[in-house]
Parts: sequence; C-alpha cells; structure tokens
Amino acid sequence: QVQLVESGGGLVQPGDSLRLSCKASGIMVGTSHMNWFRQAPGKEREFVGRILNGGAGTEYADSVKGRFTISRDYAKNTAYLQMNSLQPEDTAIYYCNVFFRGRQWWGQGTQVTVSS
Repeated sequence: QVQLVESGGGLVQPGDSLRLSCKASGIMVGTSHMNWFRQAPGKEREFVGRILNGGAGTEYADSVKGRFTISRDYAKNTAYLQMNSLQPEDTAIYYCNVFFRGRQWWGQGTQVTVSS
C-alpha cells in the first residue's frame, strides 16, 4: 500500500516562498517519478513538475519554470516542492502523485494561498 502525505502549505503574500513536503511510504522516492500537481478553485488539476527516478533530472510546467524546484531526500523518503516568488495565480491545493504497480496514487493535498 502506497501512502503519500503532503505538508507545508499555508497563507503567504505575493513574492514569498514555501516548501512543500511529500512523505512517502510503500515506495522509495528514488525509484519512482515523483510528481506534483495542483488544482485551483473551479479549474482542472494541472501538472506542476516531477523529479525523475534514478537521478535523471526534473521537468516543470512553463508556468512555474524558474520559480519552483523539486528535490528529494532519500534518507527521509520525502519529495519536496520549493516554491519561490509565489503569485496569487499559484493559489491551489497541491498534490503529490506517483504511478506505481499499475495505478496512480495521490496524497490528500495541501492548500497554498497567495494573497496580500
């Protein structure tokens, strides 16, 4: 059984930074692509970025490229989403995701609100 638990969301002002965490159990974050998605009110869930397995690098949506960075800590079996220069349009619920053993696994999400 895979479990993904996100944390680190909150209310911040435009220009601030946040770091989200995705603690995994049932899988090893180093052997799976770890994905981040977000869903804003009234919108469909969208891809934010991923860190590829085996140290093969990262990929980001154009909307966050240059501002967001995904990393992982093997010892803590945790993936991270570092978000800098946050803007109101980044307001959403952020989800961690992995495809493993033939299905998608999702965390419960963590709310990020960017407002002055």
